[in-house]
Amino acid sequence: MTKSILQNGDLLFMSDESELSKVIIETTEKYSHVGIYFDGYIYHASIKRGVAKQILEDYLTEEKRDIYIYRYPMIDAEIVKERAERYLGCEYNHSFYPNNGQFYCSQYIAEILPIFDIIPMKFGDGEQEISDYWQKYYEELGMQVPLGQPGTNPGQLARSEKLRYIGRKT
Repeated sequence: MTKSILQNGDLLFMSDESELSKVIIETTEKYSHVGIYFDGYIYHASIKRGVAKQILEDYLTEEKRDIYIYRYPMIDAEIVKERAERYLGCEYNHSFYPNNGQFYCSQYIAEILPIFDIIPMKFGDGEQEISDYWQKYYEELGMQVPLGQPGTNPGQLARSEKLRYIGRKT
């Protein structure tokens, strides 16, 4: 599958080999990151860059990622792109707490494309309500784990009945 099948407003779901990616997948299923495609760029919120836009091909060469393309057929791509541009430069939301002016990836997508349900956040690993990874993560931040706080995650967005799976980008 090549870039030519991508349309403005397509959502790009992915995972990578990082420890955080593996923990997110353990908690939320299949995907650990999401961005949105416009005119050759991926718009996304990342730990390294905050809310940013990158040339998609440059982003894909940074590390190995499996990309899965989903489309919202009712999208008004121009309006959503304007919203996406509005938040460029915002900081990454390391705490995952809502309403702090910062964004993690799925929070950013849900903000610019407000079609997704907000759900209570989970931080378990199937054995514990809060996994050891997340307990340590929040201890290092000096914060409580936002268990049950309103939020989103990439796997949950991908499961939306409003989206259509298009295919895999190779």
